[in-house]
Amino acid sequence: MTARVKVLICDDHTLFRAGLKALLGNVPAIEVIGEAENGREGVEKVKQLHPDVVLMDISMPDLNGFEATQRIIQFDKKARVLILTMYDEDDMIIRCLDAGASGYILKDAPADQLIYAIQEASKGGKYLSPRIVTKVVGQYLKTSVRPVDTYELLSSRERETLNMLAEGLTVKEIAFRLKLSVKTVEVHKYNLMKKIDIHDRTELIKYALQKNLIRLAR
Repeated sequence: MTARVKVLICDDHTLFRAGLKALLGNVPAIEVIGEAENGREGVEKVKQLHPDVVLMDISMPDLNGFEATQRIIQFDKKARVLILTMYDEDDMIIRCLDAGASGYILKDAPADQLIYAIQEASKGGKYLSPRIVTKVVGQYLKTSVRPVDTYELLSSRERETLNMLAEGLTVKEIAFRLKLSVKTVEVHKYNLMKKIDIHDRTELIKYALQKNLIRLAR
């Protein structure tokens, strides 16, 4: 008997996770072995559960899906992460693929597309939603040099600090969460603002929203 594909769902919307779990629960070849409500928890669950495929949202609190994907791939280069999101912007797609994602699927895709993508990823393949292929892949393959995105200049810690500042956390709260000194976080804050040429929290929030690093509460 062929082993079932073990899947971890990482998304900050409880109802979406529940719906996805119910959907995949009806597929005999797939087993949902865990859930995570943010990128940081997703990385930890990967280390604990060793799923075959991770379904990863992008815009989540604490640690976004792009950063979480990078950390998962750094932990295990054979890990398979499928980005499952509503965003279809060119730069977001390219950043996720560069981070090591095995595929990129839009949340409005038919269920059979998602199931096929999971099975392909589990075998080491790649999958992109047809709309994504039409929109981006030609340009991605032909362009060897892309303009430098200021976000790419940031270190991993600077990106974490950026996310948390944009979410409204104070430097002291960030230091506590990351187990760093307040002084260290202040340095990260200064460096990241200098790199992206932003110098106040309002502009920082706008930047994070434009990059789909955070989303407004509904």
